[in-house]
Amino acid sequence: MPDNVFHYRTVFLTGMMGIGKSSVGKVLASKMSLHFEDIDSLIAEKAGKSINKIFADDGEQAFRLLESTVIERVSHSVPSVVATGGGAVISESNRRMMRSAGVVVNLTAPLDTLLERLSGSAERPLYSDIDPESRIKMLLEERERFYADADIRIDTGSKTVEDVAAEILRFLEELRR
Repeated sequence: MPDNVFHYRTVFLTGMMGIGKSSVGKVLASKMSLHFEDIDSLIAEKAGKSINKIFADDGEQAFRLLESTVIERVSHSVPSVVATGGGAVISESNRRMMRSAGVVVNLTAPLDTLLERLSGSAERPLYSDIDPESRIKMLLEERERFYADADIRIDTGSKTVEDVAAEILRFLEELRR
């Protein structure tokens, strides 16, 4: 695959928490010779506290405002591979910014795969419920129409991180033609 296959556009990875956005994003960025950005890490850095602490201290609405600010910043920055937070797509403004700045790739997986990947995770504020399966089902249902508003959707359930990155690269190459 040639270097900088899609060097003039940012690739935004969307999908549910635990889907593999950061893992795929790092591999994809390396293969494309682009910088990798993780929206949640950028938000925590900007706020000077963890995502859990932002949710606990300031609430989800404050977090979503920070999220939009950070997405706007990376949308106007150099092309990169960006792992968004699971709920970033809820905002129409965020979806519009991502689409205008690049390509939106939605990663999916079956519910049981997500639950397995998330088991034991205390670092996700919207996953700390007593009934994680019901919570994940509800979030998936609420967000499905927003996740579907992507340029491509890829099921990561039975694929390696490298396989998913390769599939995204093939898609980007097709867009270039």
